[in-house]
Amino acid sequence: MRRTGRRGVDVLAVVAVAVGTLLLTRRMTQTWGTRDDEHDAPLPGDELVTGPGVVVATRAVSIAAAPRDVWPWLVQLGQGRGGFYSYDALENLAGLRIRSADAIEDRWQALAVGDDIHLAEQVALRVALLEPEDHLLLLGAPEPGETDVMPFAFSWAFVVRPLPPGDEDTVRTRLLVRERYRPAHPWGRAVVEAVQPVSFLMTQRMLRGVRDRAEGLADGLSRGTPR
Repeated sequence: MRRTGRRGVDVLAVVAVAVGTLLLTRRMTQTWGTRDDEHDAPLPGDELVTGPGVVVATRAVSIAAAPRDVWPWLVQLGQGRGGFYSYDALENLAGLRIRSADAIEDRWQALAVGDDIHLAEQVALRVALLEPEDHLLLLGAPEPGETDVMPFAFSWAFVVRPLPPGDEDTVRTRLLVRERYRPAHPWGRAVVEAVQPVSFLMTQRMLRGVRDRAEGLADGLSRGTPR
């Protein structure tokens, strides 16, 4: 009997450690790159996906370029457009046919509220808010009878914030990306939680992808290279 009890204690200890590690990792991946005042700070579009059970992830990166050099890369996001500046090979394993652009294309710069931005051929988000060189908010919600495609309401905010002159040497912009999920059904919460590790993997690479491209553009402009 004592042996059985000891085994039970060991199992509970392993479960406790696993749960603690999961919770710690979850917090880290959902706040990757953010400063203390950024993860919970209000951002444009927060009010569009609210309610009990909402899952929020905010990630950020500092960029040594002006907001005007960051913004064009965000405007051309999307499948069939400039891609997502992340792991194209992984996205294409799912048949998404993504190719991230390494140049700013004029044909993708005319974006307006109401336009669709495709994540995949059959999945699109709508531009709900757009303020040039400030914020871009994409919104998605399950259509009636199509909750298997997107079983949650979803907002994806890209916020560009200029830093004060001289702050952090040459760093001049903070780029914040916030995801908000509101499950449409009880089982939708399980889908949202399963999506989180993938979201972190792809988003941190996207942030670094935008940073590298914007800094390359800014460097080219400083040397007099045509835009």
